[in-house]
Amino acid sequence: MRDPRIQKLAENLVGYSVNVQPGENVLIEMIGPERDLLKAVIEEVHKHGGNPFVELTDRSVQRTMLMNATEEMVKTWGELDLERMKKMDCYIGIRAGENVNDLSDVPDEKMRLYNTLFNHPVHSGQRVNHTKWVVLRYPNASMAQLSNKSTEAFEDFYFDVCNLDYAKMDKAQDPLAELMRKTDKVRIVGPGTDLSFSIKGIGATKCAGEKNIPDGEVYSAPVRDSVNGTISYNSSTVYQGITFENIKFTFKDGKIVEATSNETERLNQILDSDEGARYIGEFAIGFNPYILHPMKDILFDEKIAGSIHFTPGQAYEDCDNGNRSSIHWDIVLIQRPDYGGGEIYFDDVLIRKDGIFVIDELKGLNPDQLV
Repeated sequence: MRDPRIQKLAENLVGYSVNVQPGENVLIEMIGPERDLLKAVIEEVHKHGGNPFVELTDRSVQRTMLMNATEEMVKTWGELDLERMKKMDCYIGIRAGENVNDLSDVPDEKMRLYNTLFNHPVHSGQRVNHTKWVVLRYPNASMAQLSNKSTEAFEDFYFDVCNLDYAKMDKAQDPLAELMRKTDKVRIVGPGTDLSFSIKGIGATKCAGEKNIPDGEVYSAPVRDSVNGTISYNSSTVYQGITFENIKFTFKDGKIVEATSNETERLNQILDSDEGARYIGEFAIGFNPYILHPMKDILFDEKIAGSIHFTPGQAYEDCDNGNRSSIHWDIVLIQRPDYGGGEIYFDDVLIRKDGIFVIDELKGLNPDQLV
């Protein structure tokens, strides 16, 4: 008998997150061996009158393809998948890979080909901007290890996070999104961090279970050349299969002019992927009450209560600062007291201190109001 929590998640993904309508084509991509949720999602798509299509992806097989890839092959691969994505109305991406480091030894030039000729046109271009989409992780032993939990305890945590009342969260986000749309100057302060930029005219987008599961953020983007100062991230991040820690960026007129980490050389190789990689494409504030600590999985980590993420690379079209890049790398700074604290100022007014919103209209996003 199927776990009822899986059934509820499938119902939320199909009926709420992408809101499948009769006759719509739905691509379901499954990375990893999990099948129960995949089958439940297929069944739910049929119940809503949609047409499910399935892509099964194995990261270890993908690694072998990339290790031997030529530019011509990756270009054709991207063209084929782009044509399929153009026929889709919805996309549900379920990630349940068993090893987050499967792509860690793929040479940088091969990853650059893949990001430029496959990921960028298929996902950053077509899927993100022209389908109703949602991406999520699925619990397994690998994720439990990353979060320092037993597999059973992690599953309980996962379903608490993923099946919370996102409709309630959506309403609570309205005041923050409205305030961000009216804000010009933003200042972020904390240990090793003093960063200033403008978000004037960029807009703001709420995220409450329609694009990511788990969810819990509102995002905008800085005016491209307005960023100045330094940010010291305090959350580890995995990118292209490599674990980066203690990332620190210094900005001048929007551009990252200095970048250091435990993997400084590889970090700068990624930032040199193209011109836009050294500029910021997203600024977001996270507040999921169930997610408190990083686990090197960005779909969870970027929603951590009391966090922000400040993202080198491609901007989203709905909050567009004009930055274009083959990368989009969400890196997280946690500002709760157990991570060193910090403040966010909008137009010189303190709006969040040590991870807690302090002005009345935003207090509905504090953890005690969302659980």
